[in-house]
Parts: sequence; structure tokens; C-alpha cells
Amino acid sequence: MPKDSRAGFSVFWREFGDGPDRALLLHCALAHSKVWGRFADQLAEDISMVAPDMLGHGRSEQPDLSQHFDDQLFATSAAFLTEPSHVIGHSFGATIALRLAMELPDMVKSLTLIEPVFFAAARASDPQALQTYLTEAQSFADPMSAGDWPTAAQHFTKMWGDSSSWDQLSEVEQSKMSGQMPFIAASLGALFEDTAGLLVPGRLEAIACPVVLIRGGHSNPVMAAIHKTLARRIPTAADKVVPNASHMVPITHPKAVADHVRHVLHVD
Repeated sequence: MPKDSRAGFSVFWREFGDGPDRALLLHCALAHSKVWGRFADQLAEDISMVAPDMLGHGRSEQPDLSQHFDDQLFATSAAFLTEPSHVIGHSFGATIALRLAMELPDMVKSLTLIEPVFFAAARASDPQALQTYLTEAQSFADPMSAGDWPTAAQHFTKMWGDSSSWDQLSEVEQSKMSGQMPFIAASLGALFEDTAGLLVPGRLEAIACPVVLIRGGHSNPVMAAIHKTLARRIPTAADKVVPNASHMVPITHPKAVADHVRHVLHVD
């Protein structure tokens, strides 16, 4: 579990598995690299995995929020691709994984996108689902705009977390998640307005590596809209659904997710 400088930031990471192939794991917002443990156990014989803590999460350095948050995460994540690797991302981590496949195609052997929260993609396939989500998200968007980070975190985790309630979290966990909500605010441009230009015509279509999209059957309907756009535009993409699962599917259903991932790991 080393820590060193990556793209100008001090980044902590964990390693899992001892398989012959390499993979990079990118976790969701408000989490850390340890959450990949049960998923990684499923693939330990297939791949050797490295999972960095996102900037501002776990034991990694705080980002510079005067600059684009997603650009900094892209740079620190790209620094781990020292050789061609499989890239697996969840939620916000999946949006960074998508960008890696587009900007560093020779370094990404396969791409797994688990519930990528790339809301801009939903506009093309189901704008009503996006609008419904935006209405629901006011529960945390309004307090986030007002700088009421604890209230924002409570409602954000209710919508996007696992089945644990806010009251079940310790004061330390509540405080940590509240302190990370500015990173959610800093990600909005990339996720809703596509500031990185991932939806520019031809870019998604140029992805040539094997791609699997994985979502929970009980996830917010906006996820199906996002997946629909990506599956339509990425030529190699397959869209898979894990029944009875929601947004935290790689944590709650690690075996089912790993089974879908194996199909792209072994494609030459």
C-alpha cells in the first residue's frame, strides 16, 4: 500500500490479485480504494490490480479546486497506466475510465464502466429521465449550493449510496463525507456539461477495445439512459444488468459484476 507522487500529487493506492494481466480500478466519489476488496477477490487469479485513492479521498492528497477536478483525476489516474492494462471504473471513476480509453487508447486493453454518472450522455437518449433525476437531486443540490455540506451529504448518500442510512454512520464517517461534498460540486461541469468533450461526434465511436457497461436493475432510471447512449455510440460495447442491484453494485454484488468483467478480460 505505497504512496508517492503522481502527476504532481501525492497518491495512495492498494494492490489486489496476482494474475498475469494488469488492471486499474477507479472507485466512486465519497469512497476509497479499499471498497474494491470483495470485487478484487473474485478476479485475483485473473489479473493483478492497482486501485488508487481519488484525490481528496482515502489517503491521497487534496486536489486544487481552483482547477478542473476531473482533469486532475485524469492525470493522476493516467500515471498508473505504465503498461497496457484493463481499466475498470465505478460511478465518477467510470467517467475517468472512459476518458482514459478515449485519450490513451494504446494503454487500455479493455474498458469496464460500472454505472458511469455521465449525465450529459442521458440527454441524447432520454431527456425526460434526466429531468426527473435533476428534480430528485434538488434534495442535495440546494444545500450543496448553500454550502450546507452535511445536509447535502445526507441526501446524496441516500440517493447514491448503499442501503446504510445516514444515522448508521459514525460521526467520523459523516464528517468525512460532508467534507468531500465540495468534490461533488467540482465535478458537475464534467458530468452535466461534458467539459472534456467526450460526446464530440466521432470520439466515442473511435473506441476499439472491448467494452462492457454494467448497471443495477434497481438503479435510478437515468443510468439506463446514460448506458443507452454509450452502448449505441461505442461499437464494441455490451450493456449488462445485474438484477436486484442498485448503484453500488460492485460492492453489493461483486461476483455478478466480476462475471461480466471476465468476458472482456479474455478477449484478444
